[in-house]
Amino acid sequence: MTKFSDLKLDPKVLKAIDDAGYEKPTPIQAGAIPPALEGRDVLGIAQTGTGKTASFTLPMITLLAKGRARARMPRSLVLCPTRELAAQVAENFDTYTKHMKLTKALLIGGVSFKEQDALIDRGVDVLIATPGRLLDHFERGKLLLTGVQIMVVDEADRMLDMGFIPDIERIFSLTPFTRQTLFFSATMAPEIERITNTFLSAPERIEVARQATTSETITQGVVMMKPSRRDREGSEKRTLLRALIEQEGEKCKNAIIFCNRKVDVDITAKSLKKYGYDASPIHGDLDQSHRTKTLDGFRDGTLRFLVASDVAARGLDIPNVSHVFNFDVPSHSEDYVHRIGRTGRAGREGTALMICTPRDEKNFDAIEALVKMEIPRVENPVQAKKAAKAEKPEEKVEEKVEEKAEKPARSKPARSRKSSEKVEAAPEKQPEPVKQEQPQQQPKKQSRGRGGRDNRVVGMGDHMPSFIALSFEERRAS
Repeated sequence: MTKFSDLKLDPKVLKAIDDAGYEKPTPIQAGAIPPALEGRDVLGIAQTGTGKTASFTLPMITLLAKGRARARMPRSLVLCPTRELAAQVAENFDTYTKHMKLTKALLIGGVSFKEQDALIDRGVDVLIATPGRLLDHFERGKLLLTGVQIMVVDEADRMLDMGFIPDIERIFSLTPFTRQTLFFSATMAPEIERITNTFLSAPERIEVARQATTSETITQGVVMMKPSRRDREGSEKRTLLRALIEQEGEKCKNAIIFCNRKVDVDITAKSLKKYGYDASPIHGDLDQSHRTKTLDGFRDGTLRFLVASDVAARGLDIPNVSHVFNFDVPSHSEDYVHRIGRTGRAGREGTALMICTPRDEKNFDAIEALVKMEIPRVENPVQAKKAAKAEKPEEKVEEKVEEKAEKPARSKPARSRKSSEKVEAAPEKQPEPVKQEQPQQQPKKQSRGRGGRDNRVVGMGDHMPSFIALSFEERRAS
């Protein structure tokens, strides 16, 4: 069994490792540290949560133990795709350099340029940065990369997904050709292969797990959901998410909930808060101080649910995450591996559940093809609850019918004497003669002229004037 003491690390580094409580290296550490100490380029491929960060920090610290940094010329460079991952790498350096006098600087967005410039001006042994902020400092003339001896690209495939490959190529061109290069990633896309062939010189390839595999300690599941209407998909998915959380019960101590879009992160976090869940969002549009505070709260247990975009999916070492919920099916199948890798770390057991709608089935099929396994289907708890409620009324109706059949027919209560006498004394009502209905003559409609006067024609029939009945002679005589 390999021990850290067998890896020829600096004694002060070994002391820091003992203080941190680590006893033996992980497979990726045991494979990557020896060639890195020899000054060779390394290409490390391992699933997330296997200790890739220590695979390059430990040999870097040992190699940088001798020498001195110059102003604006860092001796080593670590590139990370996100601010959170860069901050985590910086924490690792603090842990392992506690007995050494190595300096570091963290260049990430959301922090004042002035403070970062002051650190660079003093000279740093280790520069940890995101590609965008690093190039900003370079273009402002505050940084030179000609003194870089060791260059690390962490989560190289995530760099590809986020569109950082042109920036990476430019940064490589700014560093010396003689540098030592270390590449670490969970998956290896063809574009990454091209980069490694271009910028790495005969690298030592260490692959400790099958490409894009998921940890065996993670219990996976997917709920296939069909929304009633397209405009109700979001609200119905949030209802299902709450039902899944309730179904897990006490087993769900804390969880990361991943959404594809930042707007969905905010809406989902707000919805969970509304229903009494302790949740907070984290994504790239939030202020860095807020993101740091949220992560710290989740790490120390004061925050139970972290609703995140993929900014939190890669490389973050958050221990004891019991559950991961994929509110959305990831657009890139590799992201699924990274997302669920936040749970089940360091041999612990974890649970990963995903919600899949009909329009996500193409991406879901790609995930199953990538991980080379069929993800178990989980019953929809919302539909199961509705079905149970629908059955209960029928059972009650059946019970009532049975009770009715079982009960004997009750005899009518005997009437009191007084009431019976009253009934006997009451004279019988004679049926009333049926009146023959006379056909009703409909009144003639009266038309009214101007001023409401009656304009009916009078003088015909019974109303004929008497003079008309006289003969011509009689009228003449009169």
